[in-house]
This record gives sequence, C-alpha cells and structure tokens, in this order.
Amino acid sequence: TDHRFLRYATLPREIVCTENLTPWKKLLPCGSKAGLAVLLKSEKLFHSSFLSQTVHIRPVCQDRECKTTSWELRQTLNVVFDLHTSGQGKREWSLFKMFSRTLTEACPLASSSKIYIDVTDNPQEEYFELSPATPLLSQAVVLGDRRTFSVYDLTQQVTFGTVRSLNLLIRWKSSEGNMLRPLLHAERYVAGYGLQTGEIHTVMYNNHPFRSFPVLLLDSVPWYLRLYIHTLTVTSKGKDNTPSYIHYQPSKDRMRPHLLEMLVQLPPHSVTEVTVQFERALLKWTEYTPDPNHGFYVGSSVISALVPSSFAMDTNITQEQPLFSSFFPCKEESSYFVRVYTEPLLVNLPTPDFSMPYNVICLTCTVVAVGYGSLYNLLTRSFQIEEPNPRLAKKIANFIRRIRGVPLLS
Repeated sequence: TDHRFLRYATLPREIVCTENLTPWKKLLPCGSKAGLAVLLKSEKLFHSSFLSQTVHIRPVCQDRECKTTSWELRQTLNVVFDLHTSGQGKREWSLFKMFSRTLTEACPLASSSKIYIDVTDNPQEEYFELSPATPLLSQAVVLGDRRTFSVYDLTQQVTFGTVRSLNLLIRWKSSEGNMLRPLLHAERYVAGYGLQTGEIHTVMYNNHPFRSFPVLLLDSVPWYLRLYIHTLTVTSKGKDNTPSYIHYQPSKDRMRPHLLEMLVQLPPHSVTEVTVQFERALLKWTEYTPDPNHGFYVGSSVISALVPSSFAMDTNITQEQPLFSSFFPCKEESSYFVRVYTEPLLVNLPTPDFSMPYNVICLTCTVVAVGYGSLYNLLTRSFQIEEPNPRLAKKIANFIRRIRGVPLLS
C-alpha cells in the first residue's frame, strides 16, 4: 500500500448531541419500539462513562465470481457504565438500573436476538448470582482466552417468563472476585507544574506471565506542544529499553502536528514507560477556544500489537452466526491483533487576560466622562451674583412687630 494514501485523524473531544442517536435508531428494523433497542434511552446512554456509535456499509458478493452483490448494513453501539458511580458504590447491576427499562419482546423482524453475559469466572456461582438463570451456554475464545457466556434468546417466550418482562440482575455474594485483566493495556497522563514545560507519560502493561511481544506506538501531538525529542526515554523494569524502530516527524507551527512512531519490545509481566518533555507555545489571541481556561485536548496514543494467545484452539460452536463470530473472534492462531487507545490528555496553555480590554475600556470611558464632563461644565456655565433673598428677613421682622403691636413693614 502506498503510504501517501494513508490518513490518520483524531477527534479527542466531541460535544455530546442526542440528535446523533435519533437517526441511528431509525435505521433499525423496529426502531426503538421492540427488541434490544428498547434499552437505548438517551438520558442513560449520554450519562455513561463511554459511548460509541458506528454504521458500517459494505458490498457483499453473492456468488464466487462476485457478479452479483448486495449491501450489508451493520450498526454497533458500545456503552460502558461505572457501577460504583451509577450504583451508589454497589457492584450489583441490572438492566433497569442501567437503562431504566426492561425487555418485553424481540423485534418481530429479527431472525436472532440474544444477550450474552460473561460467566467465565463464576462457574459454580461462587461470586455472583445471575437472575433469572438460563440453561443456555456458549463458549468462545476472546482475545486469546476461553470464555463462557450465558445466553438469553429473546425470540423464545420462555425467556420472559410469566411476567412478560426480562430484567437481568447480578447479585454479588462476596466483595472479592477475580476481575478480567487484559494482557495488554495502557494509560497516559501529563506531569509537571507551571505553564511553561511538562512531560507526557505513556505507560504500557504486559500481563502475560512468560511471553514478550513487540508493540507499535503511534503518537500525534499538536504543534503548540513543542516536544524535546532528545528527552525521549523508554524504561522497562527500571532499565532502559531501546526501541528497535523510531520514526519522528517534527511539527510545523499552524500546519502539522508532531508524529512519533516507535517499535518497543515489552518484556513479560512488565510495565514499560515512555516519557518525553515538551514546552508550551504561545498562541495568538484569535486561536484560543471560547473556553480557554478549560484547556486543550491532545489525542490518544495508539498501540498496535500481536498479543500471544493463551489458547490456540477453536471452541466456538456458533460459527453459523456471523454476528457472534465477529464480536467474539476465534481463530486457530497463536496470536491475535489488538489495537489499544489511551486516554486523551487535557493540557493548560498560557492564557492571556481576556478581560483586560474590557477593563481598559471601562476605565478609559470613566476617566473621559469625568474629565470631559467637568471641563465642559466649566466652559459652558454662566456665573451670576445671586442677591440674598429679603423675603425671609422681612417675614421674621413682621412676625416680631406683630407680637409687639408695631405696624408691619410694607
């Protein structure tokens, strides 16, 4: 592939808009009236920790020669809820607590409508209880690990029971439990103080007990964070980890960002940290956003790797279902491809005092008004000698004369 046709774009911050969900639901066969789409309540979805909507359209060949094609439309929605926040610190969850709704029926136009719940770490219901229970189980190899799922088929009336409503509920029996830890995950943060310099830290975790593997780190940093590439360091287990490949393209002010790519070998069961220092640039006053004190967002780092698999066997017994196979891929391979995105960064830049022009205008107008008003008053006012008013003295004298019986003054 010609690298000139490769494009990479980031959108570190997007304003939440409920209108993005409405046309997405209208593409569904039953809209939001039946099936799993009943749970898509905008009030709950947009208060979650993470939400992603996608629409994929592609041509599909109907014969071997691909003379006849049809179009495939695939819609996906990913949402992540923080149970400790939404559940008042409790680990229990249910469909009603998360979505404020329950399932009543499947979409009449759907040939398959199922819910999968991962119960791999709970084989004998030692840690949590799933209600209502289901006898349907399915297995698949997900990201190199064999997983077991409880299956709820919405097309079967027995799934809803006698109440004609399905509200999946998990009750934890103990506060301890084995949480699923991915073999590869990463995080990113900014260190330092002040508004002049700082450091970007990218931490990558390899939780595989005995296998090391290389990862490709792609980082795009805006031009207003001027990287000191000579300060780039990569450490693993307290020792220097020299990358086998580094590509760096410096930025151009107001034209292109920094581009940093490197191939790093992650030792088994290790933490690898990549740090680089930067200097904050001064922007023009017209380049600041309407909320400059909120900060400026920096896109996520992208980590791509072939992670060694713990299993090299096919246990997926539902290969005839394309959706299940696409969500839970299972291949006869010793490794699988993973792409990890870190958190976006929020960096504060030196911000001018945008209220200063307003203060200067107010002060100038006040000084001009007071000074010019006083001068204009002195130049236009006519001064006259005011004679004392004798009427008051005359009234007092007549009052005294009236008391004494003396004739009044005229």
